[in-house]
Amino acid sequence: MGEMLTLPAHYYRQHDADLGADVPGRGYAGWTTRTLDVPLERTALVSMHAWNPGLVDEIPPGPGSPYDGWFRMVEYLPRAMRISQDVFPPLLEAARHAGLSVIHVASSESYTASNDEYQGIKAMAGPEPESARGAAEDPLKKQWQADRGRQMTGAHNQPDIAAGFKHIGFAPQAIPDAGEPVVINTHQLNAVCRERDVWHLIYIGFAINWCLLASPGGMIDMGRLGYVCSTIRQATTAVENGESCTEEWAKEIALWRVSLMFGYVFDVDPVIDALGQLSEG
Repeated sequence: MGEMLTLPAHYYRQHDADLGADVPGRGYAGWTTRTLDVPLERTALVSMHAWNPGLVDEIPPGPGSPYDGWFRMVEYLPRAMRISQDVFPPLLEAARHAGLSVIHVASSESYTASNDEYQGIKAMAGPEPESARGAAEDPLKKQWQADRGRQMTGAHNQPDIAAGFKHIGFAPQAIPDAGEPVVINTHQLNAVCRERDVWHLIYIGFAINWCLLASPGGMIDMGRLGYVCSTIRQATTAVENGESCTEEWAKEIALWRVSLMFGYVFDVDPVIDALGQLSEG
């Protein structure tokens, strides 16, 4: 297996419910930590949807931004900005110095088409397999989908969001280095991982209960392909609602889900320290 990162890995013990209690789940043993030897050569740090809103002149942060509607709808953007600025640089630097594979999952070709690594992987992976035909087309269905979009974002915010997305790109702190794979979908990410014999993916980026979970290249797709999918608590945030945002409970639930369904939850400082020890060795 080669070099190992020895890390404290957090997971949730979903047992034993107290069958005699009014609320059986309160009997669960809950979170605990084990020491885990993580194989460097079989692991990749996956930076997913680490976008640039609020971090570049083209998309200045609110209030007073031309794209305030985007910030009004996506309340986690200030947290993502702080994580990109404070957590990503030392983490990515440590990974690169230690020789840990860093893979970038982007959301579209709008900002990857000019990247040579992306074009090479696109050619190597080939076209995506044809998917099964989905739901029948129906004008009422389209109406519902449009209504749901307006209900979620607020119709008054949609022009700002659409305008802002024209400038979407990698956060300055998450720009791929030369030679680092860039992909936009599950098919391409799987091709890269199989080429490198990687089976453990440590996801960072935004957001842990949204894109990292369910977008192409996210944990649901990769988990179905047999990959172990972990995350780093301090290197991600979640989509929250008005009731959860103060304590970031949606993030806590998302981390619990990762530990049950996909892999482990790590902390950033031990990861950086372990990578640094490999670099020094």
